[in-house]
Amino acid sequence: MAHLSQFVVADEFVFFSGQIGFEAPGVLVEGGITSQAQQIFRNLDVYLAELGMTRETVVKTTIWITDAQNFEAANEAYAQYFGDHRPARSTTVAGLVLEGALIEIEFVAKKPSEKR
Repeated sequence: MAHLSQFVVADEFVFFSGQIGFEAPGVLVEGGITSQAQQIFRNLDVYLAELGMTRETVVKTTIWITDAQNFEAANEAYAQYFGDHRPARSTTVAGLVLEGALIEIEFVAKKPSEKR
């Protein structure tokens, strides 16, 4: 098991470790990059809800894909998830440590300011 936290809260920011499309611990979802991306977003929603946050609080993402030909599919899944919300984003092609993983996404979110 990797030596990491799924997320760390630092003041008003939440830093999420790189997320892989696990449907259960150690079980990678099947079906290609779109399925893996959608699973990552489902998992992120769970973490955000646990923190009392939503996808609109995500301010930055970093995406790693294993094949540039998968960019359009990854971008489409990303656009469907975020809708009109457009966090800053970096995307790169790189090998991933986990065999079979086609995409990994890291997120940074900012807690909403408390209203007084």
